[in-house]
Amino acid sequence: MSMKSNNIVIAGFGGQGILFAGRVLAHIGLISDREVSWLPSYGPEMRGGTANCCVCIDDKPIDCPLVTEPTTLIVMNAPSYDKFIDHVKSGGMAFIDSSLISKKSERNDIDCEYVPATQLATENDISGMANIILLGKLIGKTKLASLETVKEAFEQIIPKAKNHLIDDNMKAIKIGMEYKI
Repeated sequence: MSMKSNNIVIAGFGGQGILFAGRVLAHIGLISDREVSWLPSYGPEMRGGTANCCVCIDDKPIDCPLVTEPTTLIVMNAPSYDKFIDHVKSGGMAFIDSSLISKKSERNDIDCEYVPATQLATENDISGMANIILLGKLIGKTKLASLETVKEAFEQIIPKAKNHLIDDNMKAIKIGMEYKI
């Protein structure tokens, strides 16, 4: 598992599961016995408005939960791409839903992974799980967590009444992990 500090921003429209993806990452950090912070932020419109969250996972105490220079960015819409892509720390990574964002970054100091996550979710009958596909790509690329840890995080977050969604979420994680660019 990667044990360096991870300062992650996940951004998109309300209703895309931005905050849920952040909660999954935070729980992965907790299960892995790391220091964690999760800071949601959303515009007044909520669904359809912008939403983002900052997740910090570190071996040492976290000074500030607000991430201004993310080491990792997951971005799911063009306005969020425009807002955050230039703030990714040099040497960092960006995971971009290329189904919804046609732009390509001109930065050569960060690793950009273009994943057609919304299209992949639709093709695999898991519409609405593009966020988790991108999370799977991040986990596969960074080795942030094992599949067992990811499943445990879903089991902690998803209410018992919706337990059937764990399998679809795990399917989405695996699609992201296995997606070749």
